[in-house]
Amino acid sequence: MAKTFYISTSIPYVNAAPHIGHALEFVQADSLARFARQYGKDVFFLSGTDDNALKNSQAAEVAGVPVKKWVDNHSAIFQKLLAELNISNDDFIRTSSEKRHILGAQKLWSSCRQEDIYKKKYSGLYCLGCEEFKQEKDLTDNECPEHPGKKLELVEEENYFFKLSNYQKQLEEIISTDKLKIIPESRKNEMLSFIKSGLDDFSISRSRERAKDWGVFVPGDDDQIMYVWFDALANYITALDYADDGEKFNKYWVRGDEIIHIIGKGINRFHSIYWPAMLLSAGVTLPKTIFIHGYLTIGGQKISKTLGNVIDPFEVIKKYGSDATRYFLLRETPSDGDGDFSYAKFEERYNADLANGLGNFASRVLTLGEKLGKLAAVEIDQKTADAIESARKLVTDRITDFKIHDALAAIWELISYGDKYVNDHKPWSADLAEVEKQKIIFNAAIILDNISALLQSFLPVAADKITSSICWASDDILELRKLEILFPRLDSQNMHGLH
Repeated sequence: MAKTFYISTSIPYVNAAPHIGHALEFVQADSLARFARQYGKDVFFLSGTDDNALKNSQAAEVAGVPVKKWVDNHSAIFQKLLAELNISNDDFIRTSSEKRHILGAQKLWSSCRQEDIYKKKYSGLYCLGCEEFKQEKDLTDNECPEHPGKKLELVEEENYFFKLSNYQKQLEEIISTDKLKIIPESRKNEMLSFIKSGLDDFSISRSRERAKDWGVFVPGDDDQIMYVWFDALANYITALDYADDGEKFNKYWVRGDEIIHIIGKGINRFHSIYWPAMLLSAGVTLPKTIFIHGYLTIGGQKISKTLGNVIDPFEVIKKYGSDATRYFLLRETPSDGDGDFSYAKFEERYNADLANGLGNFASRVLTLGEKLGKLAAVEIDQKTADAIESARKLVTDRITDFKIHDALAAIWELISYGDKYVNDHKPWSADLAEVEKQKIIFNAAIILDNISALLQSFLPVAADKITSSICWASDDILELRKLEILFPRLDSQNMHGLH
């Protein structure tokens, strides 16, 4: 029986249209899901939107639009982005409109130990950007470090709280021993340090009035709405029919082999500490791995509407294509740090790696192969076989370590090897016998075919086009078909503001 592989993105707020930073997480998760499928795993890949956040209600109010219409419209834009990026998610959950989520979130609340949830009056500073109450120790110059320049709101009300301090020792143990594996190591250490500093109980509801009657009601108390994190985090199991103890929940979660959350570093604490504590309280299986990626910045600055540096991902995809967009995001962002987006960087990498690299190599091999006609299968050069095997192993190892950018680098090493192989052997030379030319191109075609297979998880459109041009007429006869240009080179006339 195939091993199960459950992977989820975080669910973004729908208070505004998606920006290029959202696309990063989607393509990272998609690459891992596709890679797992390629290796025979039983994959379930989830994405969705967080419809119930207070900031969504406020955005709708400012726009003068009913909140339901607002979240419906903006959730649809995120779904469109997934399609444009060629994301292979198996499900998409919406926290506002789906019965499976509402009932599942309420079940999770009701399943928590009674002594872990209590009600009290509270006064504190609230960061709308984080959807979280902040303490003095969380602030930098009296501002939230995640949302500088945004004024904190003083909130006084009676809410339910979760007794996080009950789980301090358990959380430290499961994280330090990698029962819950947090990647990269720096983020794991960050969470262990946070735990050791002492865990404070956190609010898990807000008043119905403050929530503007929008969200999931607290079981048994219609005057309270579930606080966004208790509601939102539950999506990872409510999408699997946790409410009904469904087959998917048991298959992919309770008995699941791999359970992976991919999230941004700004929400590490909620996923690595709050979420496991809630699950421990409710007696639900924990996830296995949390991969925390960095941010995609613009000119070294965090993407922000206030700064006016938001890049529309739809514009990028329209101009360069989904594969080129995927490639830049994956290659530019290391697993343990931030990536930086600029059109200049994008177009430089596009020309160097895609047009002159992959595209040029594929075009050379397929054009030469088509001219030669049918190629008889021959034994692959040992050096070539070693280069292919080395690339396969490196890609697998890097993906296992969530180092997607390094996996791509290994593939491009194989592309460079293929280019050098063709240049060194010169199959176009008039001095070579026809049989020798065919042997060289056959070796080059096998390199290209393996590159295509390795790229399937990352650049699926280009990989499919290459694969369709490499055809086995029989077990020992290969035919190559010339391919349209995969990545047309950008010149000064069609580059973004660089001419």
